[in-house]
Amino acid sequence: PMLSGQSGRALESAIKHYENIARRGGWGRIARSRSLKPGGKGRAVLALRRRLAIEGYLPKGAVGREEYDGGLAQAVAGFQENHGLPATGQVGKATARALSVSAKSRLDTMRANLIRLPEYTKQLGRKYVLVNIPAAKLEAVEGNRVVSSHAVIVGKPERPSPIVTSEISEINFNPYWHSPKSIVIKDIVPKVRRSRRILKSMRIKIFDGYRGPEVNPRSINWRAPAEDIADRYHFRQEPGGENAMASVKINFRNKFSVYMHDTPTKSLFDESQRYFSSGCVRVEDVHQLTSWVLGNQDGWNLRQIKSVARSEDRIDVELKGKVSVHWVYL
Repeated sequence: PMLSGQSGRALESAIKHYENIARRGGWGRIARSRSLKPGGKGRAVLALRRRLAIEGYLPKGAVGREEYDGGLAQAVAGFQENHGLPATGQVGKATARALSVSAKSRLDTMRANLIRLPEYTKQLGRKYVLVNIPAAKLEAVEGNRVVSSHAVIVGKPERPSPIVTSEISEINFNPYWHSPKSIVIKDIVPKVRRSRRILKSMRIKIFDGYRGPEVNPRSINWRAPAEDIADRYHFRQEPGGENAMASVKINFRNKFSVYMHDTPTKSLFDESQRYFSSGCVRVEDVHQLTSWVLGNQDGWNLRQIKSVARSEDRIDVELKGKVSVHWVYL
């Protein structure tokens, strides 16, 4: 797992390794070159081979060859995968930039992570969901084994996902989406001012207060300050269609009102930098995760979950087993 009881020991060992690399001068920068792709040849390829060998992606015996062969492409793909980049096996702009981060900078990052680990590993539990926010990656861990790994979408830099330690309490299938005031102010009201049709297309209903009666959008003064509109009215998106949480929401108690959920915009999982949300975490292949969380509780398996998701029926399932959840910055 990305985080476990053994993480501290493993990271201390890695720090010693990178201290040795830094003492020997680290590695140089890698400039972009047309030859840094399969079939290429020349000095740039030699420099790339030296760079990857220093960090252990290539054996030292492979350093002296000028050809960009399959073995080098495989080593580059391994580097890319470890750095959250598309594993193309050739060196583009983002890969060249990652290769050029100095050994000292990598060492500084490891030391910063080492300080965080004691707090992060206090109450992991035997079965837990781990979200590493900067990596935009989730792991389902049971008995110190990664059961499944998922790409996730996390908070934008201006609306970051918080550090959280909690326990999953409930699964909501085909949930309502209750819009937070911040999103009403920053997103919904500006869109409505441009076109009232957005409420119908997004299947949003508006209520006079959280438990108040439904109101006609035409009765609202949309020229009023967005903060005043958000304070008075409650915005609720109906299940199905383009619901922001799509088919499922995974709840856990926390002071930030965040949760994990499905999403209708699944194409964003293909991005290497997945920082698009307002703080909550959207999960790729969420039904696989939900099935594992429920652990066949009351007969809830993957087939039944997918069937309910297609039905758009509102169903809430209280979790009986203990599954902890940890959102961390590593």
